[in-house]
Amino acid sequence: MQVSQFPSPSNRFANFPSIVQLHSGISVNTSMPEMGSRSNALMWFRKGLRIHDNPALEYAAKNSEHLYPVFVIDPHYMEPDPAAFSPGSSRAGLNRIRFLLESLVDLDASFKKLGSRLIVLKGEPFQVLMHYLKEWDISKLCFEFDTDPYYLALDDKVKSYASTAGIEVFSPVSHTLFNPAEIIQKNGGRPPLTYQSFIKVAGQPSWSSTPLSISLSCLPPIGNPGHDLVAEVASVNDLGYEETEEDERTPFKGGESEALRRLKESMANKEWVANFEKPKGDPSAFLKPATTVLSPYLKVIQLKSLFSFISFMKYSDDLISSLFLDYIGSSVVFHPGISTCVFRKFKEMLKSIHLHQFPFLDRSMRQFHMLFQMTLLLSDTVLNWLVLKLILQLLWREFFYTVAFGTPNFDRMQGNRICKQIPWDNNNDLIASWRDSKTGFPWIDANMVQLRKWGWMHHLARHCVACFLTRGDMFQHWEKGRDVFERLLIDSDWAINNGNWLWLSCSSFFYQYNRIYSPISFGKKYDPNGNYIRHFLPVLKDMPKEYIYEPWTAPPSIQRKAKCIIGVDYPKPVVSHETASKECRRRLGEAYELNKKLNGAVTDEDLKKLRRKLDEEKVQDSKSKRLKQTLLG
Repeated sequence: MQVSQFPSPSNRFANFPSIVQLHSGISVNTSMPEMGSRSNALMWFRKGLRIHDNPALEYAAKNSEHLYPVFVIDPHYMEPDPAAFSPGSSRAGLNRIRFLLESLVDLDASFKKLGSRLIVLKGEPFQVLMHYLKEWDISKLCFEFDTDPYYLALDDKVKSYASTAGIEVFSPVSHTLFNPAEIIQKNGGRPPLTYQSFIKVAGQPSWSSTPLSISLSCLPPIGNPGHDLVAEVASVNDLGYEETEEDERTPFKGGESEALRRLKESMANKEWVANFEKPKGDPSAFLKPATTVLSPYLKVIQLKSLFSFISFMKYSDDLISSLFLDYIGSSVVFHPGISTCVFRKFKEMLKSIHLHQFPFLDRSMRQFHMLFQMTLLLSDTVLNWLVLKLILQLLWREFFYTVAFGTPNFDRMQGNRICKQIPWDNNNDLIASWRDSKTGFPWIDANMVQLRKWGWMHHLARHCVACFLTRGDMFQHWEKGRDVFERLLIDSDWAINNGNWLWLSCSSFFYQYNRIYSPISFGKKYDPNGNYIRHFLPVLKDMPKEYIYEPWTAPPSIQRKAKCIIGVDYPKPVVSHETASKECRRRLGEAYELNKKLNGAVTDEDLKKLRRKLDEEKVQDSKSKRLKQTLLG
């Protein structure tokens, strides 16, 4: 990897001045560059840190004399923040940063195999690009389209400069399966607000009939980037972070190679694939997670390649293939072991079957779903079923991306037209106890320890802790939880993170606020012995299983024997679940009524009045309970 020259080999980035400081006085040459038959191209990497099936990279390489692959370390995301609640920057924890650096190392290794290198620069991206577009005489700038508001604004500035300078810009939609703008246009100018309506509007991806390129066999040389120092990708120390002593680190390594290895490994486990159903996964499984754990790698696995990855299998049954292709629009076809006669036989059987699965699909697709489940019993095509299941999950990702792209202020409650206006509390002590694994509820605290250590946890664990913070027990603002997840998750994604917090707080998409996750019984259902808790909360490792989900109920003698005194070694519960959950439901009911009455046009003043009313009712209710207890006494 080629990097900008630094003052010294050690701690290279920590003392390196920004590009603005180095080149604050440069003038922009707005004249049209002389165009020859071959030109210089710059490929600007952001999220899609991959070589395979990268249309922006392919276009940058085409007919270019020199190609400069660039990644810019952006202080907006990467500047160390000593005041943050965990090591890292103000926006990203150390796990996220380390995962990114590992991905860059892998990308650089891929470039080396193709006779090229990755150039890493540091500074405000617009200033960095403006300088090097001129320095390297670039006539073609390529980068992947991004729906994140930060990148939308940044890209507009970059495109405006490039246009003035006569530089061609190519920014394809390849981070998602569908172009969100096209979906919104097809839906009359607004994003579909339910998954079912999204499925109906989306149809097939626009690329479904085109061949997918898996990888490049060669690249144009870099040319002379103008720097003498050639070094490996920076470490966290080079970026100015201090490595902390950790008893356990995330088991998930970044990079395109690791992403494809994990995908292939998941597909190879046929028994697991045949039984995979995401909603029924085990959130307590940590030695071998119950999901693919592909979510952190979706930034480096091109989504179309989830289809093309298994195209090495040469299938042939055209009839069944066409049914599958009509839905997913991919190049995947089926194994010759599924014969047409088997298909016909099952089709006859289906006439007498009443299907209730996948209600958002039309009947023909639901019939095919059942057919395919049956076919798995008689054929060796389990891999195809995984593809279908993965795609059904990926479409949720597409749904959130589309809604986020088409909804102003999607990442906040105020000014968000699809978000219920709710008078959430803002108790910093409660929020900190949740964030720092000190709620006194072992299942919740163990989940949050795993998040901090691994940068990942099972989706049902995420549901539990999000529900607990918001509508289930604490009634704290979902934006506070969103910020913690954004910082700590290695799979943090702006659209999906915000979309899930809107969902799980019953602020949008999902409105059955009476359905909550119990912080006691939910985990016990999967792990009655509490092995997950014992691993992530070793202070409770000797607590008998009868008490491990409710250690405050253990007699003092049991606590002493377990060497864990509640209130000393491990905190008491910060709330009473039974009382708090009832109060949350009452408050949400009042808030829903207000939103309905005002047709969603709830003002800050309306929320203040409702908050005062709810607080007064809570005080009065508390007085009534004390009076009742006194009379009974």
